Amino acid sequence: MATSKLNDKDIMNLLIDTAISQGATDADCILSRSRGVSLTRRLGKDETIERYEDFDTGLRVFIGNKIASVSTNENSEAALKEVATRAIEMAKITPKDEFGMIADRKTLELFPLNNSVSIDSYDQNEPDIDLIRSRASEVEDAALSVKGITNSDGADASWGEGDTLLMTSNGFFGHSKRSNHSVSVVVIAEKDGKMERDYDYSSKVYGEDLKKPELIGLKAAENTLARIGAIKPVTGKYPVVFGPRVARSISGHISSAIHGSAIARKTSFLKDMMNKQIANSSINMIDDPFLKRGLGSRLFDREGLGCSKRLMIKDGILQGWFLDLASAKQLNMQPTGNANGTSNFMIMPGEITPENLIKEISDGFYVTDMIGSSVSMVTGDYSRGASGFWIKDGQLSHPISEATIAGNLKEMFMTLKPANDVDLSYSVTSPTLLIDGMTIAGN
Repeated sequence: MATSKLNDKDIMNLLIDTAISQGATDADCILSRSRGVSLTRRLGKDETIERYEDFDTGLRVFIGNKIASVSTNENSEAALKEVATRAIEMAKITPKDEFGMIADRKTLELFPLNNSVSIDSYDQNEPDIDLIRSRASEVEDAALSVKGITNSDGADASWGEGDTLLMTSNGFFGHSKRSNHSVSVVVIAEKDGKMERDYDYSSKVYGEDLKKPELIGLKAAENTLARIGAIKPVTGKYPVVFGPRVARSISGHISSAIHGSAIARKTSFLKDMMNKQIANSSINMIDDPFLKRGLGSRLFDREGLGCSKRLMIKDGILQGWFLDLASAKQLNMQPTGNANGTSNFMIMPGEITPENLIKEISDGFYVTDMIGSSVSMVTGDYSRGASGFWIKDGQLSHPISEATIAGNLKEMFMTLKPANDVDLSYSVTSPTLLIDGMTIAGN
């Protein structure tokens, strides 16, 4: 007799029910399906075309404070029961984790799932391979049409979609669906035997929101040509302006420093700074999971807690941590629905334009790209390789390469000054930022 095919909820129910029947006190299950296509094109020819289709189910079981996790891509009843049994056997022999848990019913009620919010995270229009190829072709053709561009390192275009379902033994069930379109190009320019390369790209939930391929190509060419003739800077202490492409790394460092796990382990230089001034009073930061068409938007986290928009830094004063259940318990606080970390985390724009921000600087460094990283989240010590442009008398002058910028994040945050531009193409983002008095090493 043929067995009926299990649907996604059947798979999850079977795994959790089997685990509970075999001794689990709690269990949760995440099922994900994703598919997509990516194409790389170079000098007018396809180099690679890749299609993928993935299916995975993860089961986490608890026997008191003993926890085990397994994953599978099986979907038959017999195989799924075997997976759940294996998870139980693993949990029995693991050490206790006093902070491991799933959300109880009371916590789920405190952080309800808000299904009335539309985050618009799924584009139903699936591009065919011809459209994906044309995006890659247009972006490369536009870049190569610019005088001075001598070669292409390739153009990429891709599309993907994913389904994620979460179920817990305490009664939570949530489903999210998202899509992503992207296009990028890297091109090369050469002068006096020295090659320079740079890029531009666009990534959006909806294909219609992508930056026009022609504009991406022209910007990549402009970025590359601007690097020609780069020299090392003169070593000294100068103001540094982070362009939007690299400024978002500062947002990322703040995010890492206020993550609950780092605070609980006391491995963050901001561990004692709750409700204290950690940044210039012009700095405000929000985490917004409800941003329409945001790349990091979501309604619930991986523990089943409903998400909420949070003001994390107000006028430079730290307002809270990003807490999952475990770190919240360690710190004797309430969780915040941030088991996935940040959603759309951003430094809010200021009032000054980037141009006027630069006009105030007689000698300084405008950073457009960074390489390598020596950043200690324990002490805040910061050192990175950088390239960009020297600022002279309020204007961008000659290109700079092979520079190192150094400082301490605690001091850097206190001098941050945001411009009024912000690019929402990323889930962690920032406007142009000015940081006073960083050490720049070059000649």
